[in-house]
This record gives sequence, C-alpha cells and structure tokens, in this order.
Amino acid sequence: MATSSLKGARVLITGGLGFIGSNLARRVVELGGQVTIVDSLVPEYGGNLFNIQDIESQVRVNVSDIRDGLSLRHLIRGQDVIFNLAAQIGHAASMNDPWTDLDINVRGQLNLLEVCRDINRDARIIFASTRQVYGRPQYLPVDEQHPVCPVDVNGIHKLAAEWYHLLYHRVYGLRTTVLRLTNTFGPRMRVRDARQTFIGVWFRNVVQGVPFEVWGGTQVRDLNYVDDVVEAFCACATVESTVGQVLNLGSSEVISLKQLADLLVETAQAGEVIVRDFPAERQAIEIGDYYANFDRIRSLVGWTPRISLREGIQRTLDFYRWHLDHYL
Repeated sequence: MATSSLKGARVLITGGLGFIGSNLARRVVELGGQVTIVDSLVPEYGGNLFNIQDIESQVRVNVSDIRDGLSLRHLIRGQDVIFNLAAQIGHAASMNDPWTDLDINVRGQLNLLEVCRDINRDARIIFASTRQVYGRPQYLPVDEQHPVCPVDVNGIHKLAAEWYHLLYHRVYGLRTTVLRLTNTFGPRMRVRDARQTFIGVWFRNVVQGVPFEVWGGTQVRDLNYVDDVVEAFCACATVESTVGQVLNLGSSEVISLKQLADLLVETAQAGEVIVRDFPAERQAIEIGDYYANFDRIRSLVGWTPRISLREGIQRTLDFYRWHLDHYL
C-alpha cells in the first residue's frame, strides 16, 4: 500500500475528533501529511479533544459542522485529500430522531459534495459508510454486489450519502471512494454508551469490574481493529483505481458475539458475561449474522487486516486501563 505518498499532502478529516477520525489523524501526521480536523464536538457524536492530546500541536482543529457551507468553503479549498467521517452514529438514535439523522447524514454530506464541486474537484474524497446498508444478509460472506436493504433510518441515510458520492463522481468527476466499514474497535472509541459500537460498553465494564450484557450471543460478526481501518483509508486515498468504487472492509476472523465476549474476559482475566434476549426495540433492527467479503479492496490496494482480535483486544484494554476517565 503506497501510503507514503501522503507525505506533504494537505488532508482534511471531517469528524476528526471522533474515534476513527482521530486515529486516522495520528497516522497521517506520522506519514508527513498536513492535517486539518473539522468536528462539531456535539457530545452525542463521539468527538473528544483528548483523542488528539499528544498531537494537537501538529494538527489544525476547526470546531464547525459539515452543514455549515461557509465554513466548509474555507476548509475545503486547497485540500488534496478529504477523509469524510462526520456523521450521526447511533442506530437507535436515528429511529428516535430521524430528522437530525437526515440533516447530518444526508444534507450535511450533500453540502460537502456541493462545496467540492464548486471549488475543489481534484480532491480525493474517502467516505466512511457502513455495513448497515446491506440490512439482513441474504448470503454470506456479503460482497459489494449484495442487495442493499437497510433496517434502520441510519442505514437508509448512509446509503443515500453513498449514492451522492458516487453520483458526483459520475456526473461531475469528483474523485470519490466509498468504504463500507464493519464493526470497528480500538483505542479512542466511545465507551460511555452503545451509540457508536456495542463493544465499547463491554470494554468499559470490564475495566470497571462490572458485568456486561450480550444480547442474543449466537450472531456472528467480523471486526476490524482501528489501525487496520486507518490503513485502508490511507491506501484508498493514494491508489487511483479506488476512485468511483464501493469497497467492503472485513476480517477473516469470524466470531459469535458470545465467543467474542468470552475472548474479552479471557484476555482481560477479568469480567463477567450475562447473556440476555434482545430488547424488543432493538430486535426489530438487528441484522443477524454478518461478515464481509473484502476481496475487492485486497485486489486494488493490497489491504488485509493485520491485527488479530486477541491482539486488538489487548491493545484496547491497555489503553482504557490508563485513560478510561477521559471517556466516561
């Protein structure tokens, strides 16, 4: 993966104070990129200034919203790469407040693309989408040709944002790529609740010595450690063949949620798992088993996950044992 070509690049990361965005910022700084972070710092969406506490002198931070067109015009001008991660992230939240989800995940995305169309058509744009667009799998592993049928409002809006990115590539020549992420975990993820990922609460409870719940438990998933996800973003930004593509991320380590919970307890040598039935309101948007075919991104940029589940769990435990107070 030719990520070395990010050296000297001007890079904008929307949602850059959040979980994946802040880890991505750290990596681009390591590669010699000039990083500008834009984040609304809305408490519910995961932005946290502590996420960049040891690189803040090496990045520029602008607290603003992707729905603010005037701010975006200033930020997007002259950028070489735009990692577009700004989003409303909660699946249940999208069902309770679909209008805010629509405003951020659709109107905000269209706003960014319109600004790019007007003043910066040459920027590489990598959009963070989600496996949620597939809904309940009809076959496994899920490849990019699988039908899309989201089961929640968030999935519908992320799919709409994908189509905007692809349409603006086809019609206006914007150099967009869509990455469909699976479950991502690691340092700097939101752990105070399950808005971002179910596994965050598990780590918090294990570190605090509190039992944690697994709903159902038999569903299988693939998970990516955040460093591997960051490498995928960087690789796609530097390989021209990914332009106009929709690409799955995924892992060859497929595991049931109960097995994952047991692995966390085993690795931590602490914790207690309680298996419960799904709450009725969550069962309606549960997708069942899911794991992805990621052959397309592997063939285009050589990406494949390198951090095992066990190693990723250990690294994440080590991080929160030192820093949990900053994430509560």
